[in-house]
Amino acid sequence: MKRAAWKPAAERRNDLLRTHRAWIAEYGEEPSVRELAGAVGISPSTASLHLTRMREDGIDIGTRGVRSRRCPHCGH
Repeated sequence: MKRAAWKPAAERRNDLLRTHRAWIAEYGEEPSVRELAGAVGISPSTASLHLTRMREDGIDIGTRGVRSRRCPHCGH
């Protein structure tokens, strides 16, 4: 996967949002974090960070994936 050139965070988040919407329009379901990151050209960890920050700002972007096997209450 070829990495995208550096962009400001706001621009990268706009790319993620546009790609997310286009993915749903094309495939009829939400992308996984890996699929979204690959489509934008960033690493999954960077995409996850941006998605977390977007959710903190009130922009809820859902992704599909495997649920954690950890307890949601204690983390174990």
